[in-house]
Amino acid sequence: MTGSVSPLLDLPFALDPFQVAAVDHLLAGHSVVVAAPTGSGKTVVADHAIELAYRGHGKAFYTTPIKALSNQKYHDLVARYGEAEVGLLTGDSSINGEARIVVMTTEVLRNMIYGGSPTLRGLEYVVLDEVHYLQDQYRGPVWEEVLIHAAPDVRFVALSATVSNADELTDWISSVRGPTELVVSQIRPVELTNLFLSTDTETHRTHLIDTLVDDRPNPEGHRFTEPATPARGGRRERRNRFATPRRLEVLDVLADRDMLPAIVFVFSRAGCDEAAARLADDGVLLTEEAERAEIGSIVEQHTGHLDAAERDVLRHDRFVAQLERGIAAHHAGMVPSFKEAVEACFVRGLVKLVFATETLALGINMPARAVVIERLTKFNGDTHEFLTPLEYTQLTGRAGRRGIDDVGYAIVLWSPFVRFEQVAQLATSKNFTLQSAFRPTYNMAANLVRMHEREGAHALLDRSFAQFQADRGQQRLDRRRRRVVGEIEQIEAALRSEGVDPASVGRVAARVDAATSELIEQAIARLQPGHVVTVSVGDHAEPAAVLSVGYRSGGAVKVRLVGRSHKRYTLGIGDFSVPPAVLGTVDLPTPYQPNNGSFQHEVVRRLQRTRLRNARRRTPTMPESGGDGGGPILTADQRRRAHQLADRRAQLRRIDDRIGVSGSRLARQFDDIVGILQARGYVSNWQLTSHGEMLRRIYNESDLAIAEALRTGLLDDLRAPELAGLVSCVTYEHRGPVGAPSPRLRSAALRERFARLEDLVDGIRGDEASVGLRLTGELDTGFVRIATGWAAGSDLGDLLDDEEITGGDFVRQVRQLIDVLGQIAVAAPVAATRAAADRAADALRRGVVVATTGTDRDPDAPAAAS
Repeated sequence: MTGSVSPLLDLPFALDPFQVAAVDHLLAGHSVVVAAPTGSGKTVVADHAIELAYRGHGKAFYTTPIKALSNQKYHDLVARYGEAEVGLLTGDSSINGEARIVVMTTEVLRNMIYGGSPTLRGLEYVVLDEVHYLQDQYRGPVWEEVLIHAAPDVRFVALSATVSNADELTDWISSVRGPTELVVSQIRPVELTNLFLSTDTETHRTHLIDTLVDDRPNPEGHRFTEPATPARGGRRERRNRFATPRRLEVLDVLADRDMLPAIVFVFSRAGCDEAAARLADDGVLLTEEAERAEIGSIVEQHTGHLDAAERDVLRHDRFVAQLERGIAAHHAGMVPSFKEAVEACFVRGLVKLVFATETLALGINMPARAVVIERLTKFNGDTHEFLTPLEYTQLTGRAGRRGIDDVGYAIVLWSPFVRFEQVAQLATSKNFTLQSAFRPTYNMAANLVRMHEREGAHALLDRSFAQFQADRGQQRLDRRRRRVVGEIEQIEAALRSEGVDPASVGRVAARVDAATSELIEQAIARLQPGHVVTVSVGDHAEPAAVLSVGYRSGGAVKVRLVGRSHKRYTLGIGDFSVPPAVLGTVDLPTPYQPNNGSFQHEVVRRLQRTRLRNARRRTPTMPESGGDGGGPILTADQRRRAHQLADRRAQLRRIDDRIGVSGSRLARQFDDIVGILQARGYVSNWQLTSHGEMLRRIYNESDLAIAEALRTGLLDDLRAPELAGLVSCVTYEHRGPVGAPSPRLRSAALRERFARLEDLVDGIRGDEASVGLRLTGELDTGFVRIATGWAAGSDLGDLLDDEEITGGDFVRQVRQLIDVLGQIAVAAPVAATRAAADRAADALRRGVVVATTGTDRDPDAPAAAS
C-alpha cells in the first residue's frame, strides 16, 4: 500500500506501509505497538490516534520520558490544533491542563491515575513515546504502572525503537489492555553507511573504510590492529601503528567528503566543552557572514532574558563566539536556553558541527548528515561499559536527514581498546532485547493498599511485564527441568542394567573427583606461556593459548588464556573437568606483554596458524574408582555416567532454585515493603493510616525518607532557605566516579537536622537490608549551600564561582527540588511546614531557573509530579 493517503490527516506526504497498517488497527479499535527506526515516522501513527480522539470529542494524552520531547510535541500539536486545544504538563510547566489534547511526561500521567484525577474523564487514547524506556532502572516501572492501572477503555499507542522482542512486549500489553497489534518496520528512511576512521602513525594519513562489505565485516579491517614496524635493531617497543584521529583531522574528513552537518558523540560533558573550545581556539570557521548574523539573532531570541551577571557566570560570550563559527557543544550541563539556541541553529543548518553527549540521541528532532562516535565505551556511574546494540542504533539513528540526504554516515573512530571486529559486530547486531525494570516502591505499595485488597494487589503485580517475562522464563525452566529429569532417569536406568546402584556412585565419583583435582592442579602448574590447551566453558570449547600462570593468595593456581575466538579466560582448578593436555605451542611475540591488547591479538593470529595435535590422543590417564571399601568398582564408562549423573543432579538443584525465586520475587518484595510500612505506622490492617495517605502523595526515589522526615517533625520549624537546603540532601546526587563531597553545613540548625535525617535514613536502609531490599539511597550534602543560598536570594555568580556544578545542572537540580517542595507543600501534616515549603519553592523559582524561551528542554530531567 505504498503511497497511501492518510484517511484522517491532511499530510504533505503519503503514508509508508507500516504507517498504513498501524492506522488500520487504530480504526479497528485496537491498541498498537509500533517498532521502527529513529526518524522513520512513528509519531505519524500517534498523530492519527490523537485525531481519532479529537474527532470523537474525546481526550488524547501524549506522554514522553523527558521534557524535551514533551515541549517539542506540544509545539507541533499547537501548530495543528491551536493553543486552546492543546495543553502541556511537566514538572515545570502547567499550560491548559484540561485541554482535549495534553502532552505530558509519563510520571505526570501515573500520578494522575493514582490520584484519581478528574482530568482523566473522557480519555480515549494514550501515546507512550519511547516505550522501550521501561527498561530504565529508575524510571522504567512508571510505564508499566500506567499500562496496568489506566481505565479499561483507554487504548494505547506504544512507540518503540526496533527491539528484538517487540512481539513479547505486544503479547504482554494484550494481556493487560486487550487486543493490541504489533507493527514492525526495519526500513530506515535514509540509508545508513557505517564507516571506520583511523590515523596511520607512520604516514600521518587518515584512513576511512566501510565497516561492512556485503553486510559482513570488511576484510581490510583486521590490519588496523597491526603494530608499528619496530626501529632498526628491534629495540623500540612495538606500539600500535594506528591511532585515534585528532578532532581537526575528523573535521577535515567530514568537510572533504561533504558529510557536514555532523554530530560528534563524546560521552563526557567536559569533553564536549573542551572539543568545541579547542576547535574555536584553533580558528576553525564553518560559517559565512550572513549565517553569523542569523546565528546572533537566534541566540538573542533564546538568551535575551538573561541579565548581565548571569551571562557572565554562564560564559555567554564564549558560547556565542563558538556558535558563530558553526561549532557548539550540547549536553545536560548547559542551561536550557543555551541548548535551545544550539538546536535552533543546527536545525536551520547554521551550526555545522555539534559535540554532544548521548542524551541527544533521545529527545529533540536534530538529525545530521553524519554522526561520529569517538568511543564505544561510556562511564555508567560505576564502570566503563561497552555500548549496547540498542544504544549504538539510537546514536546512529541521528545520521541522515529525511528528504535532504540520500545516505547518512555513522563513523566510529579507531581505539586501542576496541578491535575492528567488535565495531563490525556492533554495527550488524540486531539483538535489542527489552527487559522489564519493574519493581515495587513504597509509593506504589501505598497506592495499591489504598486501591485493592491484598489478593488484588498481588494480582496487579502479576500483570507486570516483569512477571510476564518471569512466567515465560519459568515455562522455559519447566521444559528444561523435564528434560534434565528425563536424562537422570536414563542414566540411572543404564547403571541399574549393569548392576550398579545409582545411589552409591556419587560417593565413588566424589573420591575420584578429589584425585582428579590433584592431577588437574599438577597439569596446570606445568603449563608455560605459549602452550595450547582446550578450554571448555558451557557448550563452548576451543583451543586457547596460555598467556600466564600464577598463584593467588592462599596458593590457588590460575591460568590466563586467549582463545581462537579472541575470548579471554582466567581459569582455576575447578574450571577443568580433566587435566589440560598440551596440544601444541605458539611462538609468543616479543616483548612479552600478556596484558597488552595488541600482544594478545597477535597471539590469536599465531594460534590460528598453529598446527595442533589431536586432543583425544592427549587425554591423560584418570584415577581408578572403587575398591578399598569405597563402593563398587566402576568401569571407565560407568565413571563417565556417574559424573554425568552428578552433573545432571546439580543442574536440577539449580533449576529448582531458580523456579522458586522467579515465581515469587515481585510478590515477596511487595510484601516485604508492606511489612516495613506496617512496622513504621503507614499501614494497619491493610488500610492506610494518615501517614500512609501522606506517603502516597510523595513521588521520589527516597519517598519513604521524605515521609518519615515529615512524620517525625524533622522538617518542621525551619525557615524556607533551611528547608530547601535540608530537602536537597534527598534530591541531589553527586555526578561522576568520585565520591560525594563532605558535608557543607554552616548552620547549626541544619547540622542538627541533618544528623537526625541521616540516622533516619540509616534506619530505613537497615530495615531494607534485613529483607534484601535496596530502595533508599544515601544522603548527599553537595547541593545544600547552593540551595540555601539561592532560596535566600544570593546571586548565581556567588553560588557557582567555587563549585564544580554547571549552569545546566544548577537549573535542573533546583527544579527537581522545587518539585519535591511542592509535594511537601501538599502532603505535610503541619500547616506551617506546608507554608514553609511553598515559600521555599517560590524563593527558588527565579532568575535563570524560570527564565526560558517558552518551555524548558532538558534531556536529563524527568518530571516527578504534576
